[in-house]
Amino acid sequence: MLTRPLGQTGLQLPILSFGASSLGQEFRQVDINEALRSVPVALECGLNFIDTSPFYGRGTSECLLGFALRGIPRDSYILGTKLGRYSGKHFDFSARRVAESVDISLERLGVEYLDIMLCHDIEFVDMSQIVEETLPALREQQKLGKVKFIGVSGYPMKMFRYILDRTTLDVVLSYNHYTLQNTMFGDLIPYLKSKNVGIMNAAPFSARLLTNDTLPPWHKATPFVRETAQKAADFCRQHGVDIAQLALQFSVAHPEITTCVTGSANPHRIRQWAEWVQQPLDTQLVADVQAILKPIHNWYYTEGRPENNDPPVCIG
Repeated sequence: MLTRPLGQTGLQLPILSFGASSLGQEFRQVDINEALRSVPVALECGLNFIDTSPFYGRGTSECLLGFALRGIPRDSYILGTKLGRYSGKHFDFSARRVAESVDISLERLGVEYLDIMLCHDIEFVDMSQIVEETLPALREQQKLGKVKFIGVSGYPMKMFRYILDRTTLDVVLSYNHYTLQNTMFGDLIPYLKSKNVGIMNAAPFSARLLTNDTLPPWHKATPFVRETAQKAADFCRQHGVDIAQLALQFSVAHPEITTCVTGSANPHRIRQWAEWVQQPLDTQLVADVQAILKPIHNWYYTEGRPENNDPPVCIG
């Protein structure tokens, strides 16, 4: 699989990476044996960067991933996890918890070091704490060799500028903001490159909005957004293409975005994704689909504290 450099880290990541959130049953109940098989299948297909978090399954994802990685040479994969978010409403970005969280993740995953450690969903807390307490504590873990590179992840675009205007990061991870429907993260790339930060994207399907699957009950898309996305999916189907394929191909195509993270506990689905990204992108179909999606272009929802969110958008 094609790889790209990750900022100034020296890491080369595949354009498509494996998200282990599904191992924590974040989106559906999974078969544990199938879930465990998904990890070696992902590595076999070239998805050798694995992203997880103690939040996913409240520790389950890290534990299962640790089982799945047993016996697999450590130098054959790149591993990233997160800290700070531990349940839906439990956040702790204190310096003490940083050290504890790193050690617990290492133990669960059965490894001696982490390639990447991210502060998870920082929009839910006072971001000054991230700058003044969390990241300095994480740099100490970096000096100890437990973590190679550090960064932040979350939903609003505003938070990346807030953090990078005040301190340095090795990497950032955004989700749902570089898709067929929302390209706000792409607009931020010149700024991110000026900060020499590695750029990672996640969630090319926007939590199933850009698929033919039924949206989960918790999805925040408005009726108009859902209807418009369905029109785009129908158009793709009429042209013999699954909109999920086009969405995935689009999200990995940007040359300045190192990787796109997406996950499944279904080995067949992972192989399908790996095949899709090897196929040429139909740029005319992309243009046609984005024309259909234009009324909801860059629609997003709010997440976290009001002061950490981007300006409200009114669509439909």
